[in-house]
Amino acid sequence: MESTLSELSERLIASYTCCGGINHIDGKNLPAKNAIAEITVDLLRLLFPGFFDEFLIHSSEIQAETVELMGSVLVRLENEIYKSLEYSTPKELANQDLKDAARRLTLKFLGNLPRIRELLQTDVEAAYEGDPAALSKDEVIVAYPFVEAIAAQRLAHELYLDHVPLIPRIMTEWAHSRTGMDLHPGARIGTHFFVDHCTGTVIGETSVIGNHVKMYQGVGLVAKSLAAGQALRGQKRHPTIEDKVTIYAGATIMGGDTVIGAGSTIGASVFVTTSVPPYSLVIQEAAETKVIQKRPSSSYEIDFQI
Repeated sequence: MESTLSELSERLIASYTCCGGINHIDGKNLPAKNAIAEITVDLLRLLFPGFFDEFLIHSSEIQAETVELMGSVLVRLENEIYKSLEYSTPKELANQDLKDAARRLTLKFLGNLPRIRELLQTDVEAAYEGDPAALSKDEVIVAYPFVEAIAAQRLAHELYLDHVPLIPRIMTEWAHSRTGMDLHPGARIGTHFFVDHCTGTVIGETSVIGNHVKMYQGVGLVAKSLAAGQALRGQKRHPTIEDKVTIYAGATIMGGDTVIGAGSTIGASVFVTTSVPPYSLVIQEAAETKVIQKRPSSSYEIDFQI
């Protein structure tokens, strides 16, 4: 058994040489995915006090609880941001400079939490007002996966704007794995945003979404082509959705030059590659529908009569 285990290990280690592009050995320490996930959960606790906690927080305890949790997040997030900066920063920048930068970026980020809460309050309101199945705003926060997805995206977007490497994408992919909703941290999303059912929604990095936009499951805001690869970095590749647009399930909207005008409605399963004027209705041309009369057979199976 020992020799077999040794042989298997040697074969795997040998692959580290021939397939070196997927190793990270003897390099700079990377941000830890598990640590970022735990920090994101604690940030949700700070954003929605009492909703992501196991026990009720009394108003008399809120200051002490918040200070303690904020302090814990500060230390842990600063450490992860330092690692991300160290990974991507040229060697000539001193470690002390990186530590100062990590502290500054972390404090700036935590200082943005009240503003992020204001945005998230509009998202919760949009979800409640837009879904007659919602019993209360409390239910929206504790039960709708959309809330976790948009909260993680809005948090990650702040770090993305400050050019913090790796961490924003780790945060949104954590939310993606939990909710089925893929929101890139680079996307600019306005107030009162809501995605009903959430699953399968994809919003690309350079998407711009206005205020009071509602989507359904399976909507994609995507690039027309990625054949040019890294040469497209920094270019506007994803569509712009103006204010008060509704996009129904399964619609795909493509291209950085594509603008969906304010007040428009995009029907289900529509494929859009060109701009749409304001107050438009875009629908898929209906295929012919047949109604087939069924009749029971003696064997209780169904025969079809056309």
